[in-house]
Amino acid sequence: MFITIGKLAKKANVTVETIRYYQRKGLLCEPEKPANGYRQYPIDDITRIRFIKHVQQCGFTLKEISELLFLDNGHCQDVQKIAKQKSQQINQQIKDLIVLQNVLDSLIEGCQGSQSTEGCSFIDTIFSQSQNPESSN
Repeated sequence: MFITIGKLAKKANVTVETIRYYQRKGLLCEPEKPANGYRQYPIDDITRIRFIKHVQQCGFTLKEISELLFLDNGHCQDVQKIAKQKSQQINQQIKDLIVLQNVLDSLIEGCQGSQSTEGCSFIDTIFSQSQNPESSN
């Protein structure tokens, strides 16, 4: 069974432009356009698009998704390796965000303790650290 790009987009809960973008990125095949009519997309593309969107929500880039789609079912160890790398990357991002959160919390705490009406200790601290990068390490 085949459907038009508009119906495909609606059933996959994406826009037509998303489908076209996936085609340009090589994630979806673009069917031949008949001389008089609309391109017809296989109904299986709905599942493929939903897979792409779900994997994106798991933190994978379109390039990584392309690799996963290329590997498909017969390469479980390769897929597992890519997933482990992504998990490690996400763990590092979490650590980096915690450090950032601690810095911001410290700056906010300094702001709350400041009674100055002439300036903002948050801005003053950021400004002074930006002029002297070694003091923030």
